[in-house]
Amino acid sequence: MRLLSYNIHKGIGGRDRRYRLERVLSVIESENPDIICLHEVDRNVKRSRFNNQPKIFAEYFNMTESLFQLNVKLKTGGYGNLILSRWPFISQHQISLTMKRRKSRGAQIAIVDSPEGAFQLVNFHLGLAEKERHWQINHLLTHRLFEEGNGYPTVVVGDTNDWRNTLAKAQFSQHDFQEVTHPPSKFRSFPAYMPVGTLDKAFIRGEIGVRNVKLSRSKLSREASDHLPLVVDFHLNHHAKDFIKKAGH
Repeated sequence: MRLLSYNIHKGIGGRDRRYRLERVLSVIESENPDIICLHEVDRNVKRSRFNNQPKIFAEYFNMTESLFQLNVKLKTGGYGNLILSRWPFISQHQISLTMKRRKSRGAQIAIVDSPEGAFQLVNFHLGLAEKERHWQINHLLTHRLFEEGNGYPTVVVGDTNDWRNTLAKAQFSQHDFQEVTHPPSKFRSFPAYMPVGTLDKAFIRGEIGVRNVKLSRSKLSREASDHLPLVVDFHLNHHAKDFIKKAGH
């Protein structure tokens, strides 16, 4: 199974500042993901030609599920998070991660009914201040809607804005999560054209086996947004064990 996490910067290039959503679509398509988790997705905003980006993505990739979360409201429209999934959701929730006097933020929570079994998926975009981010992760991991999925293997992905890489050893570790985008030096994703910060991260808990984690570092991905996409290949461990048995190993 392949998951892609990507802050698309509203489809505006990180260096040329041009709105060309087709570049983002091509970058994602080249990785052929089963699940797409996006951040800074515009809907009805002037800078992106008043495009309904969630609808464009949903129609272009033609996946089973499409879930948009509007976080930041502007004079017209706004932007937020988007999940597209090749497989159906057993349940889905959207919660606020907005701290007082801070920009609106949110997290999407879904139980995905994959061919290998069900797992919990979380997609988020965290705040700019370290204190804010730690509050957000604590709020998320202790939220009743997140805890409903505690019996499932869990994958958490998104743009963390975690410049100092402090989240993994704090709240995530306390809740038995393992960071798979480690060491940080191998996963620098921002800014895309000359990355220095490991901002786009992934965490797992439970019976999940990660086969490969990478950043998409193509010429186009360095131009399409100000972030590089994060790609995670994984399996549910019980499925991998069954496969080995069937293969006679």
